Amino acid sequence: MAELIPLVFTGGWASGINPYLVVLLTGLTGRLTDVAVPDALIRTDVLVAAAVLTAIDFVVDKTAYLDSTWDAVNTAIRPVAGVALSLLISGDATTLQQASLAALGGTTALASHATKAGTRIAVNTSPEPVSNVVVSLLEDVAVFVVTVLAFIAPWLAAATAFVLLALGIVVVVLFWKAIARYRRSRQRRRAT
Repeated sequence: MAELIPLVFTGGWASGINPYLVVLLTGLTGRLTDVAVPDALIRTDVLVAAAVLTAIDFVVDKTAYLDSTWDAVNTAIRPVAGVALSLLISGDATTLQQASLAALGGTTALASHATKAGTRIAVNTSPEPVSNVVVSLLEDVAVFVVTVLAFIAPWLAAATAFVLLALGIVVVVLFWKAIARYRRSRQRRRAT
């Protein structure tokens, strides 16, 4: 079970950001290399659906305010994708191990999704659209790199995902504190 923990954690983190890209990359890795990937992820219909949803996510996620709506819709999808991916990865693990791995993947996906959604709401308060596109591109690159790294060096990928999750939480807290300070100063100016 220990060898599955970094894959589940990494897959959970990445699923919380963009589960469609994770499924697409994992499926393509299984199709194009000798890496063992769950059969369900290398099916043509799954790859086509993942590619279409990745393309939709790529466009929608870079559009201010529409991205927050997309995040709201994906609140029900991303954690479930983290659980499903964890169950597929755990394969022949015992029931208790599968439940533990599913809980790890789902919780990690929920945490990274909450961090992503919180960051994007804060970024949307910025009057210019460039920051939204930059943040979205950085998320896409991070998911790509961490997912690919998981097949090469799983523990390094998990450590990277952990650091990115921790940094994301710090960024969300700092953004929200800055927004709260701005609102308080604005209210004080109105009062005077």
